[in-house]
Amino acid sequence: MDNILKYFTDFTAQQQHQLMALAPLYKEWNEKINVVSRKDIDSIYVHHVLHSLSIATITNFDSGMEIIDIGCGGGFPGIPLAIFFPDVHFHLVDSIAKKLTVVQAVCEGAQIHNVTTQHTRAEQIKNRKFDFAISRAVAPLKDLWQWSKPLLKKGNTVTADNLANGLICLKGGDLHQEISESLTRPSLYSIYDIFPEPYFQEKYIVHVKK
Repeated sequence: MDNILKYFTDFTAQQQHQLMALAPLYKEWNEKINVVSRKDIDSIYVHHVLHSLSIATITNFDSGMEIIDIGCGGGFPGIPLAIFFPDVHFHLVDSIAKKLTVVQAVCEGAQIHNVTTQHTRAEQIKNRKFDFAISRAVAPLKDLWQWSKPLLKKGNTVTADNLANGLICLKGGDLHQEISESLTRPSLYSIYDIFPEPYFQEKYIVHVKK
């Protein structure tokens, strides 16, 4: 938790309470349904929560926006971002139902009320649109962009700080081939430049505008 407060200093008391609740909740549920690597569970605040919150350093989602987290797994990056942006709605989607059981339990335990879940694949969602799609290391960028495009609202909306709507995903390693195959021209942000922790070397925020 100290690693979070080192980089973010303006959390409300409620947000701090919600963040502090995450570690015990995930440790409890991870014993029943493995959604976080066993070797990572003790580093949950850096490897998962802070990693997720890196997205909040490149934009402020506007109040009332709707965000879809594609392949949310145990709730990253969606749950930490839902705490950070309490006036934004996050829709967490995964094809594995038991992972959503953990998401729902963590949200209930931490009193996070701006999250909904759906047991489905992103490409099967119809008649619903979002301002942004977010994801963390779920699939190649080519696939993520293909799944995201039909889910993004029409028109070129931007956040108050002028980030164009589209896909924001967390990726690691050498991304040259993956980007080339995706036929996109994303903006890349080095997370290590934002949070100079050893874990974030060669980890990036990738933004593809619609």
